[in-house]
Amino acid sequence: MQKTVNSTEFRKMVASGARMLEINRTKIDALNVFPVPDGDTGTNMSLTMQSAVKEMNACSSNRFQEICDSVSKGALKGARGNSGVISSQIFRGICSVIKNVNDTFDTRTFAKAIEAGAKVAYGAVATPKEGTILTVVRLMAESAGKLAGKHKDFVEYLNALIAVGDEALAKTPELLPVLKKAGVVDSGGVGLMTIMRGFLAALSGDESVLGDIPTEASANVKTEDEVFGDNSDIINLDLGDIEFAYCTEFFVINLKQMTTLADIDKLKEKLMQIGDSVICIGDLELVKVHVHTNTPGVALSYALELGELDRIKIENMLEENRALKAKLEAEKREMGMLAICAGAGLEEIFKDLLCDRIIKGGQTMNPSAQDIADAVQKINASNVFVFPNNSNVILAAEQAKGLVTNRTIHVIPTKNVPQGFAAALAFNPEASVPENKTNMTHAIDNVSSGQVTRAVRETTMNGFKLKEGDIIGLDNKRILAKGAEVGETTIKLIHALKNDEHEMITLYYGEGVTEEDAEALAAKLSEIYPDCDVDFHFGGQPVYYYMVSLE
Repeated sequence: MQKTVNSTEFRKMVASGARMLEINRTKIDALNVFPVPDGDTGTNMSLTMQSAVKEMNACSSNRFQEICDSVSKGALKGARGNSGVISSQIFRGICSVIKNVNDTFDTRTFAKAIEAGAKVAYGAVATPKEGTILTVVRLMAESAGKLAGKHKDFVEYLNALIAVGDEALAKTPELLPVLKKAGVVDSGGVGLMTIMRGFLAALSGDESVLGDIPTEASANVKTEDEVFGDNSDIINLDLGDIEFAYCTEFFVINLKQMTTLADIDKLKEKLMQIGDSVICIGDLELVKVHVHTNTPGVALSYALELGELDRIKIENMLEENRALKAKLEAEKREMGMLAICAGAGLEEIFKDLLCDRIIKGGQTMNPSAQDIADAVQKINASNVFVFPNNSNVILAAEQAKGLVTNRTIHVIPTKNVPQGFAAALAFNPEASVPENKTNMTHAIDNVSSGQVTRAVRETTMNGFKLKEGDIIGLDNKRILAKGAEVGETTIKLIHALKNDEHEMITLYYGEGVTEEDAEALAAKLSEIYPDCDVDFHFGGQPVYYYMVSLE
């Protein structure tokens, strides 16, 4: 158990956080849609952290005072963009607490440091926006003290704190509509949680702790894979949404002798009158300014009243957005595919079949028309084939057509996952849209499929008298088999489905079935049907023990 952290270990934490951030920089960039979709959050935060590490490494002392001063100064000097500047202020607050300890600090002290980081970060932003990195650090800070009371071990404490941060991150789309529209969480928040995992890796020695940072708006937008998402939704954003065109950043150095701290506050107030995303932080030695404005020259002239200007950077965000939209438009394909299913194994198979996106859905968890439309919007293709893979989802998929204006949705009426696989296999990128649609529709006609599940109540149906708990096999319309055991019922179902033309039997095993069970059942089926090829795959689907396909 590690109850305290010394200065050498703190150095490792900062360096590890920076390294984790750099490794995942491009993934975080891809999530960036707020305040403008310029795809640079990961880069800005990484450069900020690298500057902090560079300054820290140049510090020869191993006293917390000097180390923390160097980290704070380096982060401020290297801060870029909203996310970078806010990150620098989080570290400024953290360091303001840790610098005062002597030899080591415990989880209670670190909790106070996180609280200070949130407070300083909020104070640095003229108009704090919820649903951003600020929300994530605030909610972590609110739980930090309580968690410290429960966890003395630092590894346990950081794991608990990260869990709180992940939960806060998952909520950001509910607080910021542009995130919800894009179906992603806040990129700055992902960057912060990446740094936190870097802290944990330094103390635990386990670099696999990066884990599954929540990156999508999981509360209302069905996820399609556990990756860092993409910014394909940017192509649907209106350039007119960007009110202030120029991201303006600079330092004020060599401040005039008559300049006071009150003058720095007045500068912030003036900047707020000509733009937004205003950050004006520092002291009488160095002031960092960030503002989005249509009059960068005015911002510079205001700052010149305080001192000299250094490292001026003015970026045209409208042009950056145009360039990104042009890139996405140039990469736009004629056709794409979207599948709906539930089960990690089934999702992986659809990915292997080159489906562009997969959203969760199926029996008992039908996605809405809006969910489907949102997912289609993120596929950079003019025509999107949608595989509902459930009778209850087909209508919602058809209704999604009216919710999408810049894509054409083609619903292939797949009633189950095996039909969806057959349709995806029939896709030919060299063929035309009508040809593919025809081939996919014909392909699903050649698949006989069924599912094995458990009866949830006593009833009589399709000639079977059922009681709760019976294992039943059914196709898309009726019950075909009943038994006391899963394997036995699956064999009965396949017997009911099979005809002389079928040459292949495929099992997709779901929750409640082991790989050994599936392998044994496949071997038994090979004995029963020696003229058929029998295969089995992990599906991971809920509700159904097995999905079976006969072709």
